[in-house]
Amino acid sequence: MKILLELYWVFFKVGMFAFGGGYTMLPLLQKEIVEKKKWLTSEEIIDYYTLSQCSPGIIAVNVSTYIGFKKKRYLGGIVSALGVATPSIIIITVIAAVITNFLHIKEVSYAFAGIRVAVAALVIVTIVDMYKKSVVDWLCIILYITSFLLSVLTSISPVFIVLGAGITGLVLGTRMRERKGDKNDIS
Repeated sequence: MKILLELYWVFFKVGMFAFGGGYTMLPLLQKEIVEKKKWLTSEEIIDYYTLSQCSPGIIAVNVSTYIGFKKKRYLGGIVSALGVATPSIIIITVIAAVITNFLHIKEVSYAFAGIRVAVAALVIVTIVDMYKKSVVDWLCIILYITSFLLSVLTSISPVFIVLGAGITGLVLGTRMRERKGDKNDIS
């Protein structure tokens, strides 16, 4: 029961401060899940995050569900998803009830502009961190550049880009490992 409460509380905090959606939550997950709780490694967080982007639904809910499932199976997944969603439900309800009365105030629009800037900075931090941990060899560099160009220059769905990169990594990575194994057998 204690672990379920911890899961709910950790993801409640993440949900409370992940303004801008799933992209801004990676630094929070890194701090809470990897550094403080030591439930996962940085690589596992990135793997879950990547899988969550390919899965239907909200990235934050998907990530929390995968992590909760790893810790406490189905109940852990449900509790974690509820934890990350609860702050949004509360905040959206309050904002919907009150915001129309304050949108015309300049200071409110300035506050929202400031939040957007902070969210943009958090997204960049996430991108740089993911790049450092994910782009580790020539195959990753080629996949990175190709994925980037496809997403910027075409209207191909990100799902297909991620699936294509995964299949390419699987096929070429397997072939590269086989070649290394063949070289090791000769020595």
